[in-house]
Amino acid sequence: MAVHHVTEDAETFTCNAFLVTGDRPTLVDAGAMDGVADAVREHTNDLEAVVLTHQHGDHVAELEAVVDAFDPEVYAFADHPLRTHAIEDGDEVQIGDESFAVIHTPGHADDHVSLVSETAVFSGDVVVHNDGAFDYGSFGRTDMAGQSRETLIESIERLLERLPKGVEHLYAGHGDVFHGDVRDVIETALERAEKREPKYPDE
Repeated sequence: MAVHHVTEDAETFTCNAFLVTGDRPTLVDAGAMDGVADAVREHTNDLEAVVLTHQHGDHVAELEAVVDAFDPEVYAFADHPLRTHAIEDGDEVQIGDESFAVIHTPGHADDHVSLVSETAVFSGDVVVHNDGAFDYGSFGRTDMAGQSRETLIESIERLLERLPKGVEHLYAGHGDVFHGDVRDVIETALERAEKREPKYPDE
């Protein structure tokens, strides 16, 4: 599975937006970087789908530009004017060459989903490898209105329960891509979240 981090060179705040090429070129999150569509076009002229992990601004700000450029199908858990397909927990979505299970993982956002295949996880903001708060296993912030640490903990537990044994690639909404023992990274994130301590000192 070929994955291209199309917002890697962003100079403004954005999530990580990942283009997966192959049988079904798909963008996981649209990001907030001007020129995302141009970055996608460097790898394909035929973007077939966009899958949103959730609809915070840093993940969807450039969605309209991407849709205007490619007219892809748009998959999202919550309603959105550009959504063409509603996804729910337990659904399957093809991304690139692989089938990914949709796992509803709220806490950081009510509409948050993670996408899991036999080899990879697109975890959005529920779990990240490193993000400036923690290295090797961090989790989405829960200090803003509508967020819940308890719900996030339940979501990480659900993600672990449904994680196949062979997963070696973690593509999160922020921080670095991780290749290795993804389960250990997620378990480390869960342990930290369960301490109930503020993720950031000013929480």
